[in-house]
Amino acid sequence: MSANGALWGRVRSRLRAFPEHLAACGAEASAYGRCVQASTDPGGRLRKDLCVREFEALRSCFAAAVGQEDPDGKHLRRAVGTGALS
Repeated sequence: MSANGALWGRVRSRLRAFPEHLAACGAEASAYGRCVQASTDPGGRLRKDLCVREFEALRSCFAAAVGQEDPDGKHLRRAVGTGALS
């Protein structure tokens, strides 16, 4: 398998596992969704960082569910504020 094929195999593997990981964070996803929905109701005002606590709880839960290692055993770190992996 080419290097490109191996990469896409890992990507497909992660995408297939996504629903299971997300299901592990149902309470956090619901809390975030309720916050965003309440902000977009008539009279609500959605703005940046309004639901930051709920989002951070969801992100932390999801990161814990996914784990911080890729299939090759390399440690993954998020660059603060960029969403980029390093």
